[in-house]
Amino acid sequence: MTTASRFPDTYRGDGGANLADILERVLDKGIVIAGDIRINLLDIELLTIKLRLIVASIDKAKEMGIDWWEDDPALSSGARRKELARENAELKQRIADLELDEGSTRRARENERGSP
Repeated sequence: MTTASRFPDTYRGDGGANLADILERVLDKGIVIAGDIRINLLDIELLTIKLRLIVASIDKAKEMGIDWWEDDPALSSGARRKELARENAELKQRIADLELDEGSTRRARENERGSP
C-alpha cells in the first residue's frame, strides 16, 4: 500500500534535502538575521549592540546593492591597485611640491647673496 505524502521530496524525513540543497536555496533567496542586545542598569542604558547578518550569494547581494567588498583593499586586488595608485599619485605630488619649495628657497638665498 502506498500513501501520498503531503510534503515535497526535499522535505521528507528520508534525507531528501541535503545541506547543499538548503544552502543553495538560502544563497539564491538570501536571508537576513537581525537582533539587538541592550544592557540596562536601573533604567540607564549601558550598552547597545546591533547585529545584522546577511547570508546571500554574491549575485543576490549585488542585486540588493551590497558590494562593499569591491572597494575594500584587504578583500579586492582591484581595490588594492586603486589604493596604491592613489597613494603613489599623492606621493609624487608631495615630492613635486617639496622640489618646488626647495627651488624657490634656493633662488631666494642666491638673490640674497647677490645683492650688495
